[in-house]
This record gives sequence, structure tokens and C-alpha cells, in this order.
Amino acid sequence: MTLSIHIGNKVYSSWSLRGWLAVRQSGLPFREVVAPLYDDSWDERRQTPEFAPSNGKVPILWDGDTPVWESLAIIDHLADKVGRDRFWPADDAARAFARSIASEMHAGYQALRSQCGMNLRHVYPPEPLAPEVEADVRRITSLWDQAKRRFGQGGDYLFGGFGAVDIMFAPVVTRFRTYSIPLPSLASDYCAAVWDHPFMVDWSRGAAGESWVIEKFERAAEKA
Repeated sequence: MTLSIHIGNKVYSSWSLRGWLAVRQSGLPFREVVAPLYDDSWDERRQTPEFAPSNGKVPILWDGDTPVWESLAIIDHLADKVGRDRFWPADDAARAFARSIASEMHAGYQALRSQCGMNLRHVYPPEPLAPEVEADVRRITSLWDQAKRRFGQGGDYLFGGFGAVDIMFAPVVTRFRTYSIPLPSLASDYCAAVWDHPFMVDWSRGAAGESWVIEKFERAAEKA
């Protein structure tokens, strides 16, 4: 049975990006349903049966009659269907490190996420970062450096081939680009590899075709 992934606006929805990339990575056929976030019908729409299991949050994956939400849950559900090696490193030590940093991404970096929201519509000139955002950037790039040097020599991504960890950090890559955040050379090269991945190119193309503007996610609105 065909999978169905319900996502929010591609310009802004970082968690939707993760869920969508996971389905693409699975190689399984799927149907994509975009639900514009915070439009006049949003409060009503999020109570419909398609979104009720996740309490109105996106992404939500439907596998037949089975809903799966939260990005890591979606990744693991798909890994169960197609084999974990499509998402996670085969080596035990590499997989342990990958799961740890993916979980840290899922739960952490609140300063970066709140002060540098995902927005594929813009590339802003660099500005000084708040200390707490700088701390998040240092932590993330340190983890990337450790992963790449220890486990990623076989390819362009953190553990060689594209997988779950790259999916979890993909919205961070977009944030670093949108806010012109300076990065060490290894992190900059990694970001370029993720940005140029065919799945990301497809997502970006979809974002470019969107007309919705959510003012509270625009920097101009924040500064007004």
C-alpha cells in the first residue's frame, strides 16, 4: 500500500523536511500532501482525521491505516520496512554515534532553532550571532567533525553515504545557508554536499514554487 506523507510549507517546515527526506530515502512509493501552515483553515484542518493522531503536528506519515509521527519514529518505521542499512551505518560504533547525535538534534539546539528559523526563500547577509546560538553552532560543527573524521571517509556525508543523520541535520544546513553563518571548511563542504543532494534539490524546487508567506517566520516581520 502506498505511503502518504502530510507535510507543511516547504519554505519553512523543518520537521516536514526531515520526514519527507526519510520517505525519499526509503525508496518506497509515496503520496505527498502539503497542508499550508497557519492559514485561515489551519486550526480546523489540524483536527481532521489525517492530523489528529499527531495532535495537528507535521509531518505525519500514513502507512495504510497506521499513522507515524515524529521524524525519528518515521525514520525507524521506514528502516524496519526496507532495512536499517539504508538509514544507519552498518558498523556498531558508527551506528551508536549516529543514533546519539541524531537524538541530540531531535531534542536540542533550541537557540539556533528559535532565533534562526528555517526559511528557504532568503539568504541574509551575516550578522553577529547571540552567544547561545554560537554555542549551538560550535557544538553541531564539532559533532560533524568527529563523525566525518571517524566514520565518514567513504563518502561526502557524515557517515559516508547519505542517511538518517544527514536527514536530521538537513534543516540545520539550510539555516546555516539562510543566515550566512561562517563555518569551518569541513562543515562548509558537508553543507554543500547536503544542499546539492538530489532530494534536497527537489525539495528546494518545491519550496521555490510556493506562494504562501507566513509573516511571523520572516525576518522583516521579526524586526518590525
